[in-house]
Amino acid sequence: MGERRSKGVTSRRVFSSVGPFLLGATSLLTACTCLGLLLFQASQIHRMRQELSELKARFTAEETDVSRCGVDLLDHLGWHLSQILSTIGSVPAPPSYDCSETQDQDGGRRRRETTLRDGARKRQCQPGRGRRSFLHLLPLSSNSYDEEDKTLLKWTQGQSQGDGLQLLGETVTVTTAGHYFIYSQVLYMESTYVMGHLIKKRVDGNETSLMKCIKSMPEKGEHALNSCYTAGVQYLESGSVLELSIPRKKAEVGLQHHATFMGLYRL
Repeated sequence: MGERRSKGVTSRRVFSSVGPFLLGATSLLTACTCLGLLLFQASQIHRMRQELSELKARFTAEETDVSRCGVDLLDHLGWHLSQILSTIGSVPAPPSYDCSETQDQDGGRRRRETTLRDGARKRQCQPGRGRRSFLHLLPLSSNSYDEEDKTLLKWTQGQSQGDGLQLLGETVTVTTAGHYFIYSQVLYMESTYVMGHLIKKRVDGNETSLMKCIKSMPEKGEHALNSCYTAGVQYLESGSVLELSIPRKKAEVGLQHHATFMGLYRL
């Protein structure tokens, strides 16, 4: 019994003397590991700073050449940033820019722009070239042809451009052939059951109705107001004569410029 007690006391004394040593060694090892990690991180940060400084110096030196070559500086900077993010190792060489090729392209582009400007200026100097003919007509009076049971409108020129259309009283003569957009509106002011008008074309002795507009009218005279509008695209030969014809004699129409009008322009 005495021997066992003495052995137990001895083992406790040995553990109590060795335990603090092991704890201190573990703490020292942990501290050394943390210090090593900090030193490693510091070295990595220092290397990254050096690489960024080199890139900054290189980018500053190349900025003039990049601008002279006409390369977007944002794209150039973006390339460097992408390289930094993709690798932290060796610094890659920046992309090279062939200034001679870019300058040749710029020279060719400038020559083309100059040629286009000169051509546009020459076209503008030529009378009537590039200007589309149009004619907007406003009513002056209405003329009734009783024997033909029709009413024609006498027009005055509101707006016009070009020499392709000529106004002569009640008719318009086309001097430049082509496709034309034709529009017309008439304000009717009578209680006849139906009112309307035709756009007619005469060329080479032949007469053709191009467009027709028909409107029902109110029965009561005080409310007998109605507008009829029609429009469309037609091909008109050179020498064509157009007129707006109302197939009713003594037709009562409004002659206000905003209510009754006619026009056409070349497409």
